[in-house]
Amino acid sequence: MTIAAYIVVMAGVTYLIRMLPFAFFRKKIKSTFLKSLLYYVPYAVLSAMTIPAVFYSTGSFPTAIAGTVIALILAYFDLPLIVVALAASLTAFLTGFIF
Repeated sequence: MTIAAYIVVMAGVTYLIRMLPFAFFRKKIKSTFLKSLLYYVPYAVLSAMTIPAVFYSTGSFPTAIAGTVIALILAYFDLPLIVVALAASLTAFLTGFIF
């Protein structure tokens, strides 16, 4: 019974999140500040959720730093996501043997 209640609450929250912008913003948004704010919110939220997980995922701070540095360098050179992810994982794994 509690699982059904959780699903109903999640469905309600998901519906409200998607419905509220339509209810409040009936006209096209003209404010450049609000447009830029809404444009960058997904990136900020994704970063806020991902960055802490990166540093706690390996259980060792040096391995997490090494993997992150490699990922940032490879991403800077516009390599594909799979290459960046595999190289960062391999770097963290190999750094784990050192530390």
